[in-house]
Amino acid sequence: MSVEQTNSGEQEAIQHHSGYVAIVGRPNVGKSTLLNQLLGEKIAIVTPKPQTTRNRITGIKTTPNSQIVFLDTPGIHQAHSLMNRRMVEIALRTLREVDVVLWLVDVRGGMRQEDEDIARTLRESQATTLILLNKMDLISKGKLLPLMERCSALLPEREIVPISARKGENLPLLLDLIEKILPAGPRYYPEGEVTDQTERFIASEIIREKIFVLTRQEIPYATAVTIDEFTEKEEKNLVVIKATIHADRESHKPILIGKKGAMLKEIGKQAREDLERLLGCRIFLELFIKVQRGWTQDPHALTEFGL
Repeated sequence: MSVEQTNSGEQEAIQHHSGYVAIVGRPNVGKSTLLNQLLGEKIAIVTPKPQTTRNRITGIKTTPNSQIVFLDTPGIHQAHSLMNRRMVEIALRTLREVDVVLWLVDVRGGMRQEDEDIARTLRESQATTLILLNKMDLISKGKLLPLMERCSALLPEREIVPISARKGENLPLLLDLIEKILPAGPRYYPEGEVTDQTERFIASEIIREKIFVLTRQEIPYATAVTIDEFTEKEEKNLVVIKATIHADRESHKPILIGKKGAMLKEIGKQAREDLERLLGCRIFLELFIKVQRGWTQDPHALTEFGL
């Protein structure tokens, strides 16, 4: 190899950037919607209810000049139950493992106490913080200015970017900023890979999403999903999935089943349709319900469910 070729290769390596980027904020500010929009694919479940995300979700964005590994985190809030405390711990631990932090603020609600608490935490972070004012499409530009001033006071000298995660507004600008901040480095994942989550995990999350969408009150927060079987039958272009919905109380079981099994059928139908679109094959999905009293306060059960 000639000197010119060696130098060219070194220059190309120097120009390529890679690293880890955490997406943080209080519950329901649009973190998972942002991740899905940045990737162009749905890998994180999204519902109108707060505290939908329980685990850290990895999303991989590969461009010609960079590979960005996004980490979507549970909402940071004042947690009282053991499960919620573990969710918050996941988010706070992630802050110590990344190069860049994207702090999302929902502009519609203004700056809340939880946002200010997060800002105080981010002051101590070694990572570069970008402040994202999300849902900019839902308020007038004049109302953004006081919020931008408050963010600047809480975290001076940080870049502030108004965005709409739902509509994708200003996301190309955001990606350019991230690329410039990340250190020079190689690709960690093959091109075309958008997540390192297993298909079993994604299946359990999609089922859980449908429970959040279709049931009310405490039911979504008191259920977990485990995959008992995930069998690929390539000759039939079919995946057989058997999953258990774990309920916290006996009284939750008839609600999850519904009248003549209608609720369980609808959860299964919607989950199956999403999984078929995602995996590109036919899905046979069978759901079971198991009452596991008090699992949300049981350390062993929480560990089993990935928390």
